[in-house]
Amino acid sequence: MFAGRDFPSDDTVNRRPAVGRAAQLAPANRFESTRLVDDFEHFDEADEPSSDRKSPTEFFSDDAKSILRENSSPDIPFRYSINPYRGCEHGCAYCYARPGHETLGFNAGIDFETKILVKHNAAELLRRELARPSWSGEWIALSGVTDCYQPVERRLRLTRACLEVLSEARQPCGIVTKNALVTRDLDLLAPMAAARTVHVAVSVTTLDPQLARSMEPRTSSPAARLSAIAELTAAGVPVRVMAAPIVPGLNDQELPAILKAARSAGAAAASYTLLRLPLTVRPVFEDWLARNVPLKKDRIEALIRDTRSGRMSDSKFGRRMRGEGEYAEQIHQTFDVFSRKLGLDGPLPTLDGSNFRPPRIAGEQQRLF
Repeated sequence: MFAGRDFPSDDTVNRRPAVGRAAQLAPANRFESTRLVDDFEHFDEADEPSSDRKSPTEFFSDDAKSILRENSSPDIPFRYSINPYRGCEHGCAYCYARPGHETLGFNAGIDFETKILVKHNAAELLRRELARPSWSGEWIALSGVTDCYQPVERRLRLTRACLEVLSEARQPCGIVTKNALVTRDLDLLAPMAAARTVHVAVSVTTLDPQLARSMEPRTSSPAARLSAIAELTAAGVPVRVMAAPIVPGLNDQELPAILKAARSAGAAAASYTLLRLPLTVRPVFEDWLARNVPLKKDRIEALIRDTRSGRMSDSKFGRRMRGEGEYAEQIHQTFDVFSRKLGLDGPLPTLDGSNFRPPRIAGEQQRLF
């Protein structure tokens, strides 16, 4: 244990590879003054850990008092969002949401993937918040931070419960996911789409299944995501493909192929974002590069800096999603050319909140109008 701020200068606390996890680090929590590290100096041979180990996922109840979160970032297209889970089993090495886990007393590395907070009362909270007289039916993003269809959703069905409330209220929403589990809820999504109250955005980062498995270890495969786009489209649900994030020197050359594959599957629109490495995301991703693509690491980092004015990240609104410089402009032009050529450059149908009606609260008097 290291107390105070006298931590080792190296952020890579855990050198034992965790099977099926993108993050192998437990970087210091910027809000904590005490930290635990492995003390390999005093291991006997009998105590030496195996070269591979499993890190089981733990779930904790999140005693949330509200579910709708308001966003004021000018480069985010939604004002309100719902996140039934905090932390994400998908474990994407690049996930910008990792630093949020530090506010919970966890680290942004392996803890983000293995310690998941669950809002078991998400649907109940949503019902009450949509029933407030002040709520007007403005569209809501379902999964603004962590993926609402991460693996545990198959068992807990919290996202589905929220969709049931949204459907009852005719409340418009947009879903963002990289998990084909979204197709489980087509019985809800198809009628909502017919009423123009839902869009789905499916993130496709790469078409290479091996790259996806190492960088996004517990997500659906690229082929499964494309199949999900096809199933959603066939059911009448408008789908956007998100080529996100684009990592310079790693998957940027795939951008045309991703757009073509998504269009063939039925996607009606497309968007992209450039890799962001805020705060403790950076050491996690740099470690992932060193372990998985060591021969490309220096070039990738150089290209990232080229798109970020010499830095590894840029938090300024208006620049953080697209970057700047010649290489960033090349990526932008490639996206523009192929999205126009494929007919993915237009918007999805406008969501309609005009028919919103407050959901029923059991045992309470309902509105007359």
